[in-house]
This record gives sequence, structure tokens and C-alpha cells, in this order.
Amino acid sequence: MDTNEQIESILKDLTLEEKAGQLNLIPIEGTPTEEQLQMIRDGKVGSVIKSNGVENNLKLQQLAVEESHAGIPILFQEDVIHGYKTIAPIPIAEAATWDLEAIRKSAAVAAREATASGIQLTYAPMVDVCRDPRWGRLLEAAGEDPYLGSLVSAARVKGFQESNPKNSNLLGCVKHFAGYGASLAGRDYNIADFSERELREIYLPPFQAAVDAGVASLMCAYTAYDGVPLTANKFLMQNVLRGEMGFKGLVMTDWETIPNMVKIGVAANDTMATEMAMNTGIDMDMTSQKYVNLIPFLVKSGKISEEQVDQAVRQVLLLKQKAGLLDDPYVLFNKERETSELLSERNIAETKDIALKSMVLLKNENNTLPIKNDVKKIAVIGPFAKAAKDLLGWWHMMGDANDVVTYWDGIKKEFPEADISYAPGCEIDSFRVAGRELIPQAVKTAKKADLVILILGEEYWMSGEGGGVASLHLPSAQEELLAEVAKTGKTIITVINSGRPYILTEVAENSDALLYAWMPGTTGGTALGEILSGKYNPQGKTPMTFPYHEGQIPIFYSYRKTSHAFIPGISSNRYTTTYRDIQHEPLYPFGYGLSYTTFEYSEIQLSATTMSKTGSLQASVKVTNTGSVKGNEVVQLYLHDKVCSVTRPVKELKDFTILELEPGETKTATFNITPDKLEFIGIDYKKTLEDGEFDLFIGTNSANCKQAVFKLDN
Repeated sequence: MDTNEQIESILKDLTLEEKAGQLNLIPIEGTPTEEQLQMIRDGKVGSVIKSNGVENNLKLQQLAVEESHAGIPILFQEDVIHGYKTIAPIPIAEAATWDLEAIRKSAAVAAREATASGIQLTYAPMVDVCRDPRWGRLLEAAGEDPYLGSLVSAARVKGFQESNPKNSNLLGCVKHFAGYGASLAGRDYNIADFSERELREIYLPPFQAAVDAGVASLMCAYTAYDGVPLTANKFLMQNVLRGEMGFKGLVMTDWETIPNMVKIGVAANDTMATEMAMNTGIDMDMTSQKYVNLIPFLVKSGKISEEQVDQAVRQVLLLKQKAGLLDDPYVLFNKERETSELLSERNIAETKDIALKSMVLLKNENNTLPIKNDVKKIAVIGPFAKAAKDLLGWWHMMGDANDVVTYWDGIKKEFPEADISYAPGCEIDSFRVAGRELIPQAVKTAKKADLVILILGEEYWMSGEGGGVASLHLPSAQEELLAEVAKTGKTIITVINSGRPYILTEVAENSDALLYAWMPGTTGGTALGEILSGKYNPQGKTPMTFPYHEGQIPIFYSYRKTSHAFIPGISSNRYTTTYRDIQHEPLYPFGYGLSYTTFEYSEIQLSATTMSKTGSLQASVKVTNTGSVKGNEVVQLYLHDKVCSVTRPVKELKDFTILELEPGETKTATFNITPDKLEFIGIDYKKTLEDGEFDLFIGTNSANCKQAVFKLDN
């Protein structure tokens, strides 16, 4: 029986109430209530969120299949954002690897563990481009750049959906469509407003990449576009998503976004909001139960048609079919598989690999790192030195602090011969300055050591959904702690555990070496220890610009070219697009990251200086490892259209490659420049290609590049 026959056979036997039930996604946390169990028996539940584990979900599945009239299995869904039991680095950290294969494998680990525990769909990848580090949810994103974000989007979709054997793949749900990362003032759920050009240039490309990769479902945002909530935005959901982008899968709301339309004042009541959502083409209602309660009335009153309901039900049944549930509703519920898969050796190893690759070395004065063998006494100081849960991040699913290798554990294991002491340094009491009384003891501990490893950052709950902040200085007395320890004159290695870029200007000044660990997950301490010892040479690059000062936000590398240059100065050069009081450059640019070795770039070689609109040209550089250890270098290519009919960014990432180089070795990085890399969104909001000169940049980060020029001609 082919897909349509199987689904149509099920659909024709459903009552209108049962159809509405298939569109209903409810949360069940812990023990289900009798009311929830009865809803399942009555065929009023199509999907469940927040119920985990084979034992729990098998019972609910048996209830749906064996005790409801239609006998349709439940689709179990969950926030498997960056791991299920074995927790990987947060997504912004994974993006810092620039290693698409490692990112794909990480998603595959999450898929194996989640499906082994009775989950069939995850609310990932989140592909919202974000340029404001105050927004807590950026930890789920891939950073500020739509090109890098698009590649990460596709890699994660493929990792979830097609990288494992049958019954071990996880349906993806790309989110939040679209423009959620615009995050006005860095606040979650805040209604922003931005142009159609920004929508098409910045926010849509990662969604298109997910659609092209075959993502099974999509979640619409809490927010609005052009003043219209996404749950009722026919232009975006129908014209753009279904029409232009070619998305064929299921569209669901976010948590209660149907009644939210009443709260924000675009619908007078829940009935009107439900009608708006159905007429927009939203297939599934997450948690509000408006579809299951109101769709029968709306059909009978002629506000919506039963064919609209049928089409939404087809989308739900298609997901269940893709998951294998329609052929065997119990095939995915195997306790032995669950036991063997969670925290398996393979999953731990692949998770450690991406944790190693995700950490970014921001400063390494006088080759402080790796730590030398002659260091005998190490002081490990800071409120996150022995933290466990804080390494997992906000979306840590079934991750357990007891399974985490802490930074302290990793350092102790990697330096068994050293005398290692510890002091917390300060407490983290919300965001308030607290725990100053612990600083003097930390200073005493530092004075007795040859070297200090200071581990600072934020607690797991300080980022993530609802984790917006106004200040981007490290919480509590951490900067004061660092300043006091620095007065001892000891060599200081500062490690940051964080879900966002912080303002590190003073932190960097007071540190000899600075390593951004992000929130690195279950294996974070092991990864840190191996980087500090030199067993692993860091290769991470920043997927976001790190501001020099909070007042620069939003700050990103691909700003549009303006008529007035960036020339700083208190009184001179006044008429420039810069600040009078601080430098205009960020502290660390997009694509920045150091290594324990050094790399030298040759000048760019072009295969031709002119290309046609149907041709291509090659740009190459020779990269030499001029240091004494093997290293990986992310070689980045950027382009700039010098004259264009609309304002364009000064530089846009268009390609990159990772070279592995032995000491003294030279390799050539070659990039193929094709017309699609030169296209832009034209005046008519369609892809456009214009003749003219282009600047081409290749380098180690967005600010440090070699440059060449070529011409596009007919």
C-alpha cells in the first residue's frame, strides 16, 4: 500500500472530532492525569510532548492504539536540542566548530538516543539568525551569519533525519519561522519589525537550507512579520513558505501561539484566533487545545472547511508514517535498545570530538597555552570550576549532572603529577554582585601556585529561552575576582562557560590566555583538559562578533557599506559613522580563533580576472603552518559587490574549508566562484545578478584577509 492509500484509508474512517484530535499536541510531564488518559481514549490526542522513556511512552501508545476508536498511534515529540542523554555542546558552540561533518554526527547521536527512548520528533534545528548577544535563545542558533547558518541548518537536518539505521532517525522541526532572532532589545517574545529585504537576505536562507535538506516539519514563531503574527501570516506561511520555498511538510504552532493572538490584540477571542490559524494553513496546535475544542464548531458553522482539516490531518499522518508508526506502532519502543544506546561509548566519543572542536582560543599571550610540563602547582579558581549542570545548558533534556565530566575533573585527569588547589573565588547569586568575601582566599590560593586557571561564566539558566539580559558583563563579582587575582602577577588562563558572547574587554586584559568553552556538555571537562595540556590543538572560530562594549550592539561583520567611513576620534574626523568614546572595532571579529600554531597566507591567485554570468573562476591561497605543532585552520572566503543597485554588505561569507597542516606543511585552499555566489536580492525582491567588479577576500577571519578583485561581465 503506497503512502496516499494508507493515509487515505485511515482518514476516511475518522469522525470530525477524531480529525481535530490528530491535530492536538498536548504536554504530559511525569504521571499523566486521568483527564489526559481519557482524552487519548477518546481520540483527542494526536501527539504528546514532554513524556520520555520507553516505559512511559509505550503505555500511552498502547492506550491510543488499543483503547481508542481509531487506534492511531501517538507521535512523541520533545526538545532534543543538542543531545538527549549524552549532551553535546550548545548549538552556538557547535557552529563555532565550522565542521559540518561533526555537527551532522552530533545530531545523529541525539537522534539515536532520543528514538531509543521513545521520541520520534525534535524541535530542532533552530535556525534563527541573531546579532544581539543579549538574546538568551541565541545559544540554540548558529550565530550571526546566514551562510554559515544555512550550512549548519542542513547538516543538523541530515544528522537527525537520515544519518542512522532504520528506526534510529529523528524527524526534525525547523524553527522559528521567521525572523524570531531579530529579538528587539534582546527580549524573548518581543514583537520586532524589519524590512522584507532583511527577511529575505538574513532570516530566510537557513530555513530554505532546511527545506532543501528535507526537514519534516516547521514551527512558526511567537512573533510577527510586518505586524501580522506568524500564526496568522498568510504572506509568509502560504506565499513564501509553501509557494516560493517549496515546503511540503507539516507546520505547527509554538507553545500556545493560537491564544497568544488574543493576548497581543489581533484576535478578539480564541474562536477567532483558531479560525485565523486554520485559514493560514497551520496544521498542528501545540498545547493550547484550541484545535481539538473549536475545529468541529468552526467546520459546522462554515468558518473553515472539512477539507482544510483533512489536509492538516494528512500532514500529521505522513509524519507518523515516516516515523514507522503506521506500520508498527510499537517498533520504536525497545527497552534493551534504550539501555544500550544512552551514554554509549560511541556517543560519548563523538560528543567529545565536537566539544574539542567547539572551544575557541581568543588570546594566548607568550604561548601561555598549552600548559608546560614544568608547571608543578596549579590553582583552579572560580565559581564554575566544579560546576556540572552549568556545562549542559538550558535545553539539557535528560542530561544528568552526575554524568558530566566537570572542568575540575578534566584538569585533574590531564595533569596527574601537578599539585592542584581549588578556591571558588565568589558565588553566583542571580546576576547581583555577591560572594566578595571569598575573593581574599582565592588570592591566597593563587599566590601559592605557579599558574592560575580561572573558570568564569554563567549558570545554565542564565541563557536559553527567557534568558535575555541587559548587561553583558559576567554576573556577580567575577570580573572583580579576576582583577584581584591578576594583581598577584601569576600567569592566568581564563576559561569562560557561557551560552552567549560576553563583554570580555577587561577579562582579556587581565588574562594571559583566554579560552571560550561555551556550555560544552557532558564531556566538557575532558575536552578542556585535553586542550589545556596540548593533547588537542583548538580550532574553533567565533560564529558571532564579540563586542568591545555593550553600546556597539547589535554588532556584526556584514554591515552595509555607508557613505561615511569608520574613523574613530574624540574630536577629529567627526563626520564618520563611528563612536566618539570607544573604538569601532569589536573585541573579536566574526570567524576569529587562535591555534597553538601559526598560519601564513600567500597572496590570492585567481584563475581569471573576469567571469561570465554562466561561467566560474577559481580563487586560491597557499596556507603554511609556520609553527611547531599540527593544526587545523578554517580558511574563509568573503565577497563584496563594489557597485550594486541596492546597498550591500561590505563583506559576506560565501565559502570556507578546513585545512589540516603538519608543522612546516603548505596546502592550497581553492574556492570555486560561481554566479550563485554573486547573486543578491534585487529591487524587486527577487534574486538578481549584475555586472561589475567584486572584491574577494580570503583569510583567517572576517577582519584579517588577503584581497583580490575580479569582474563579472556578459
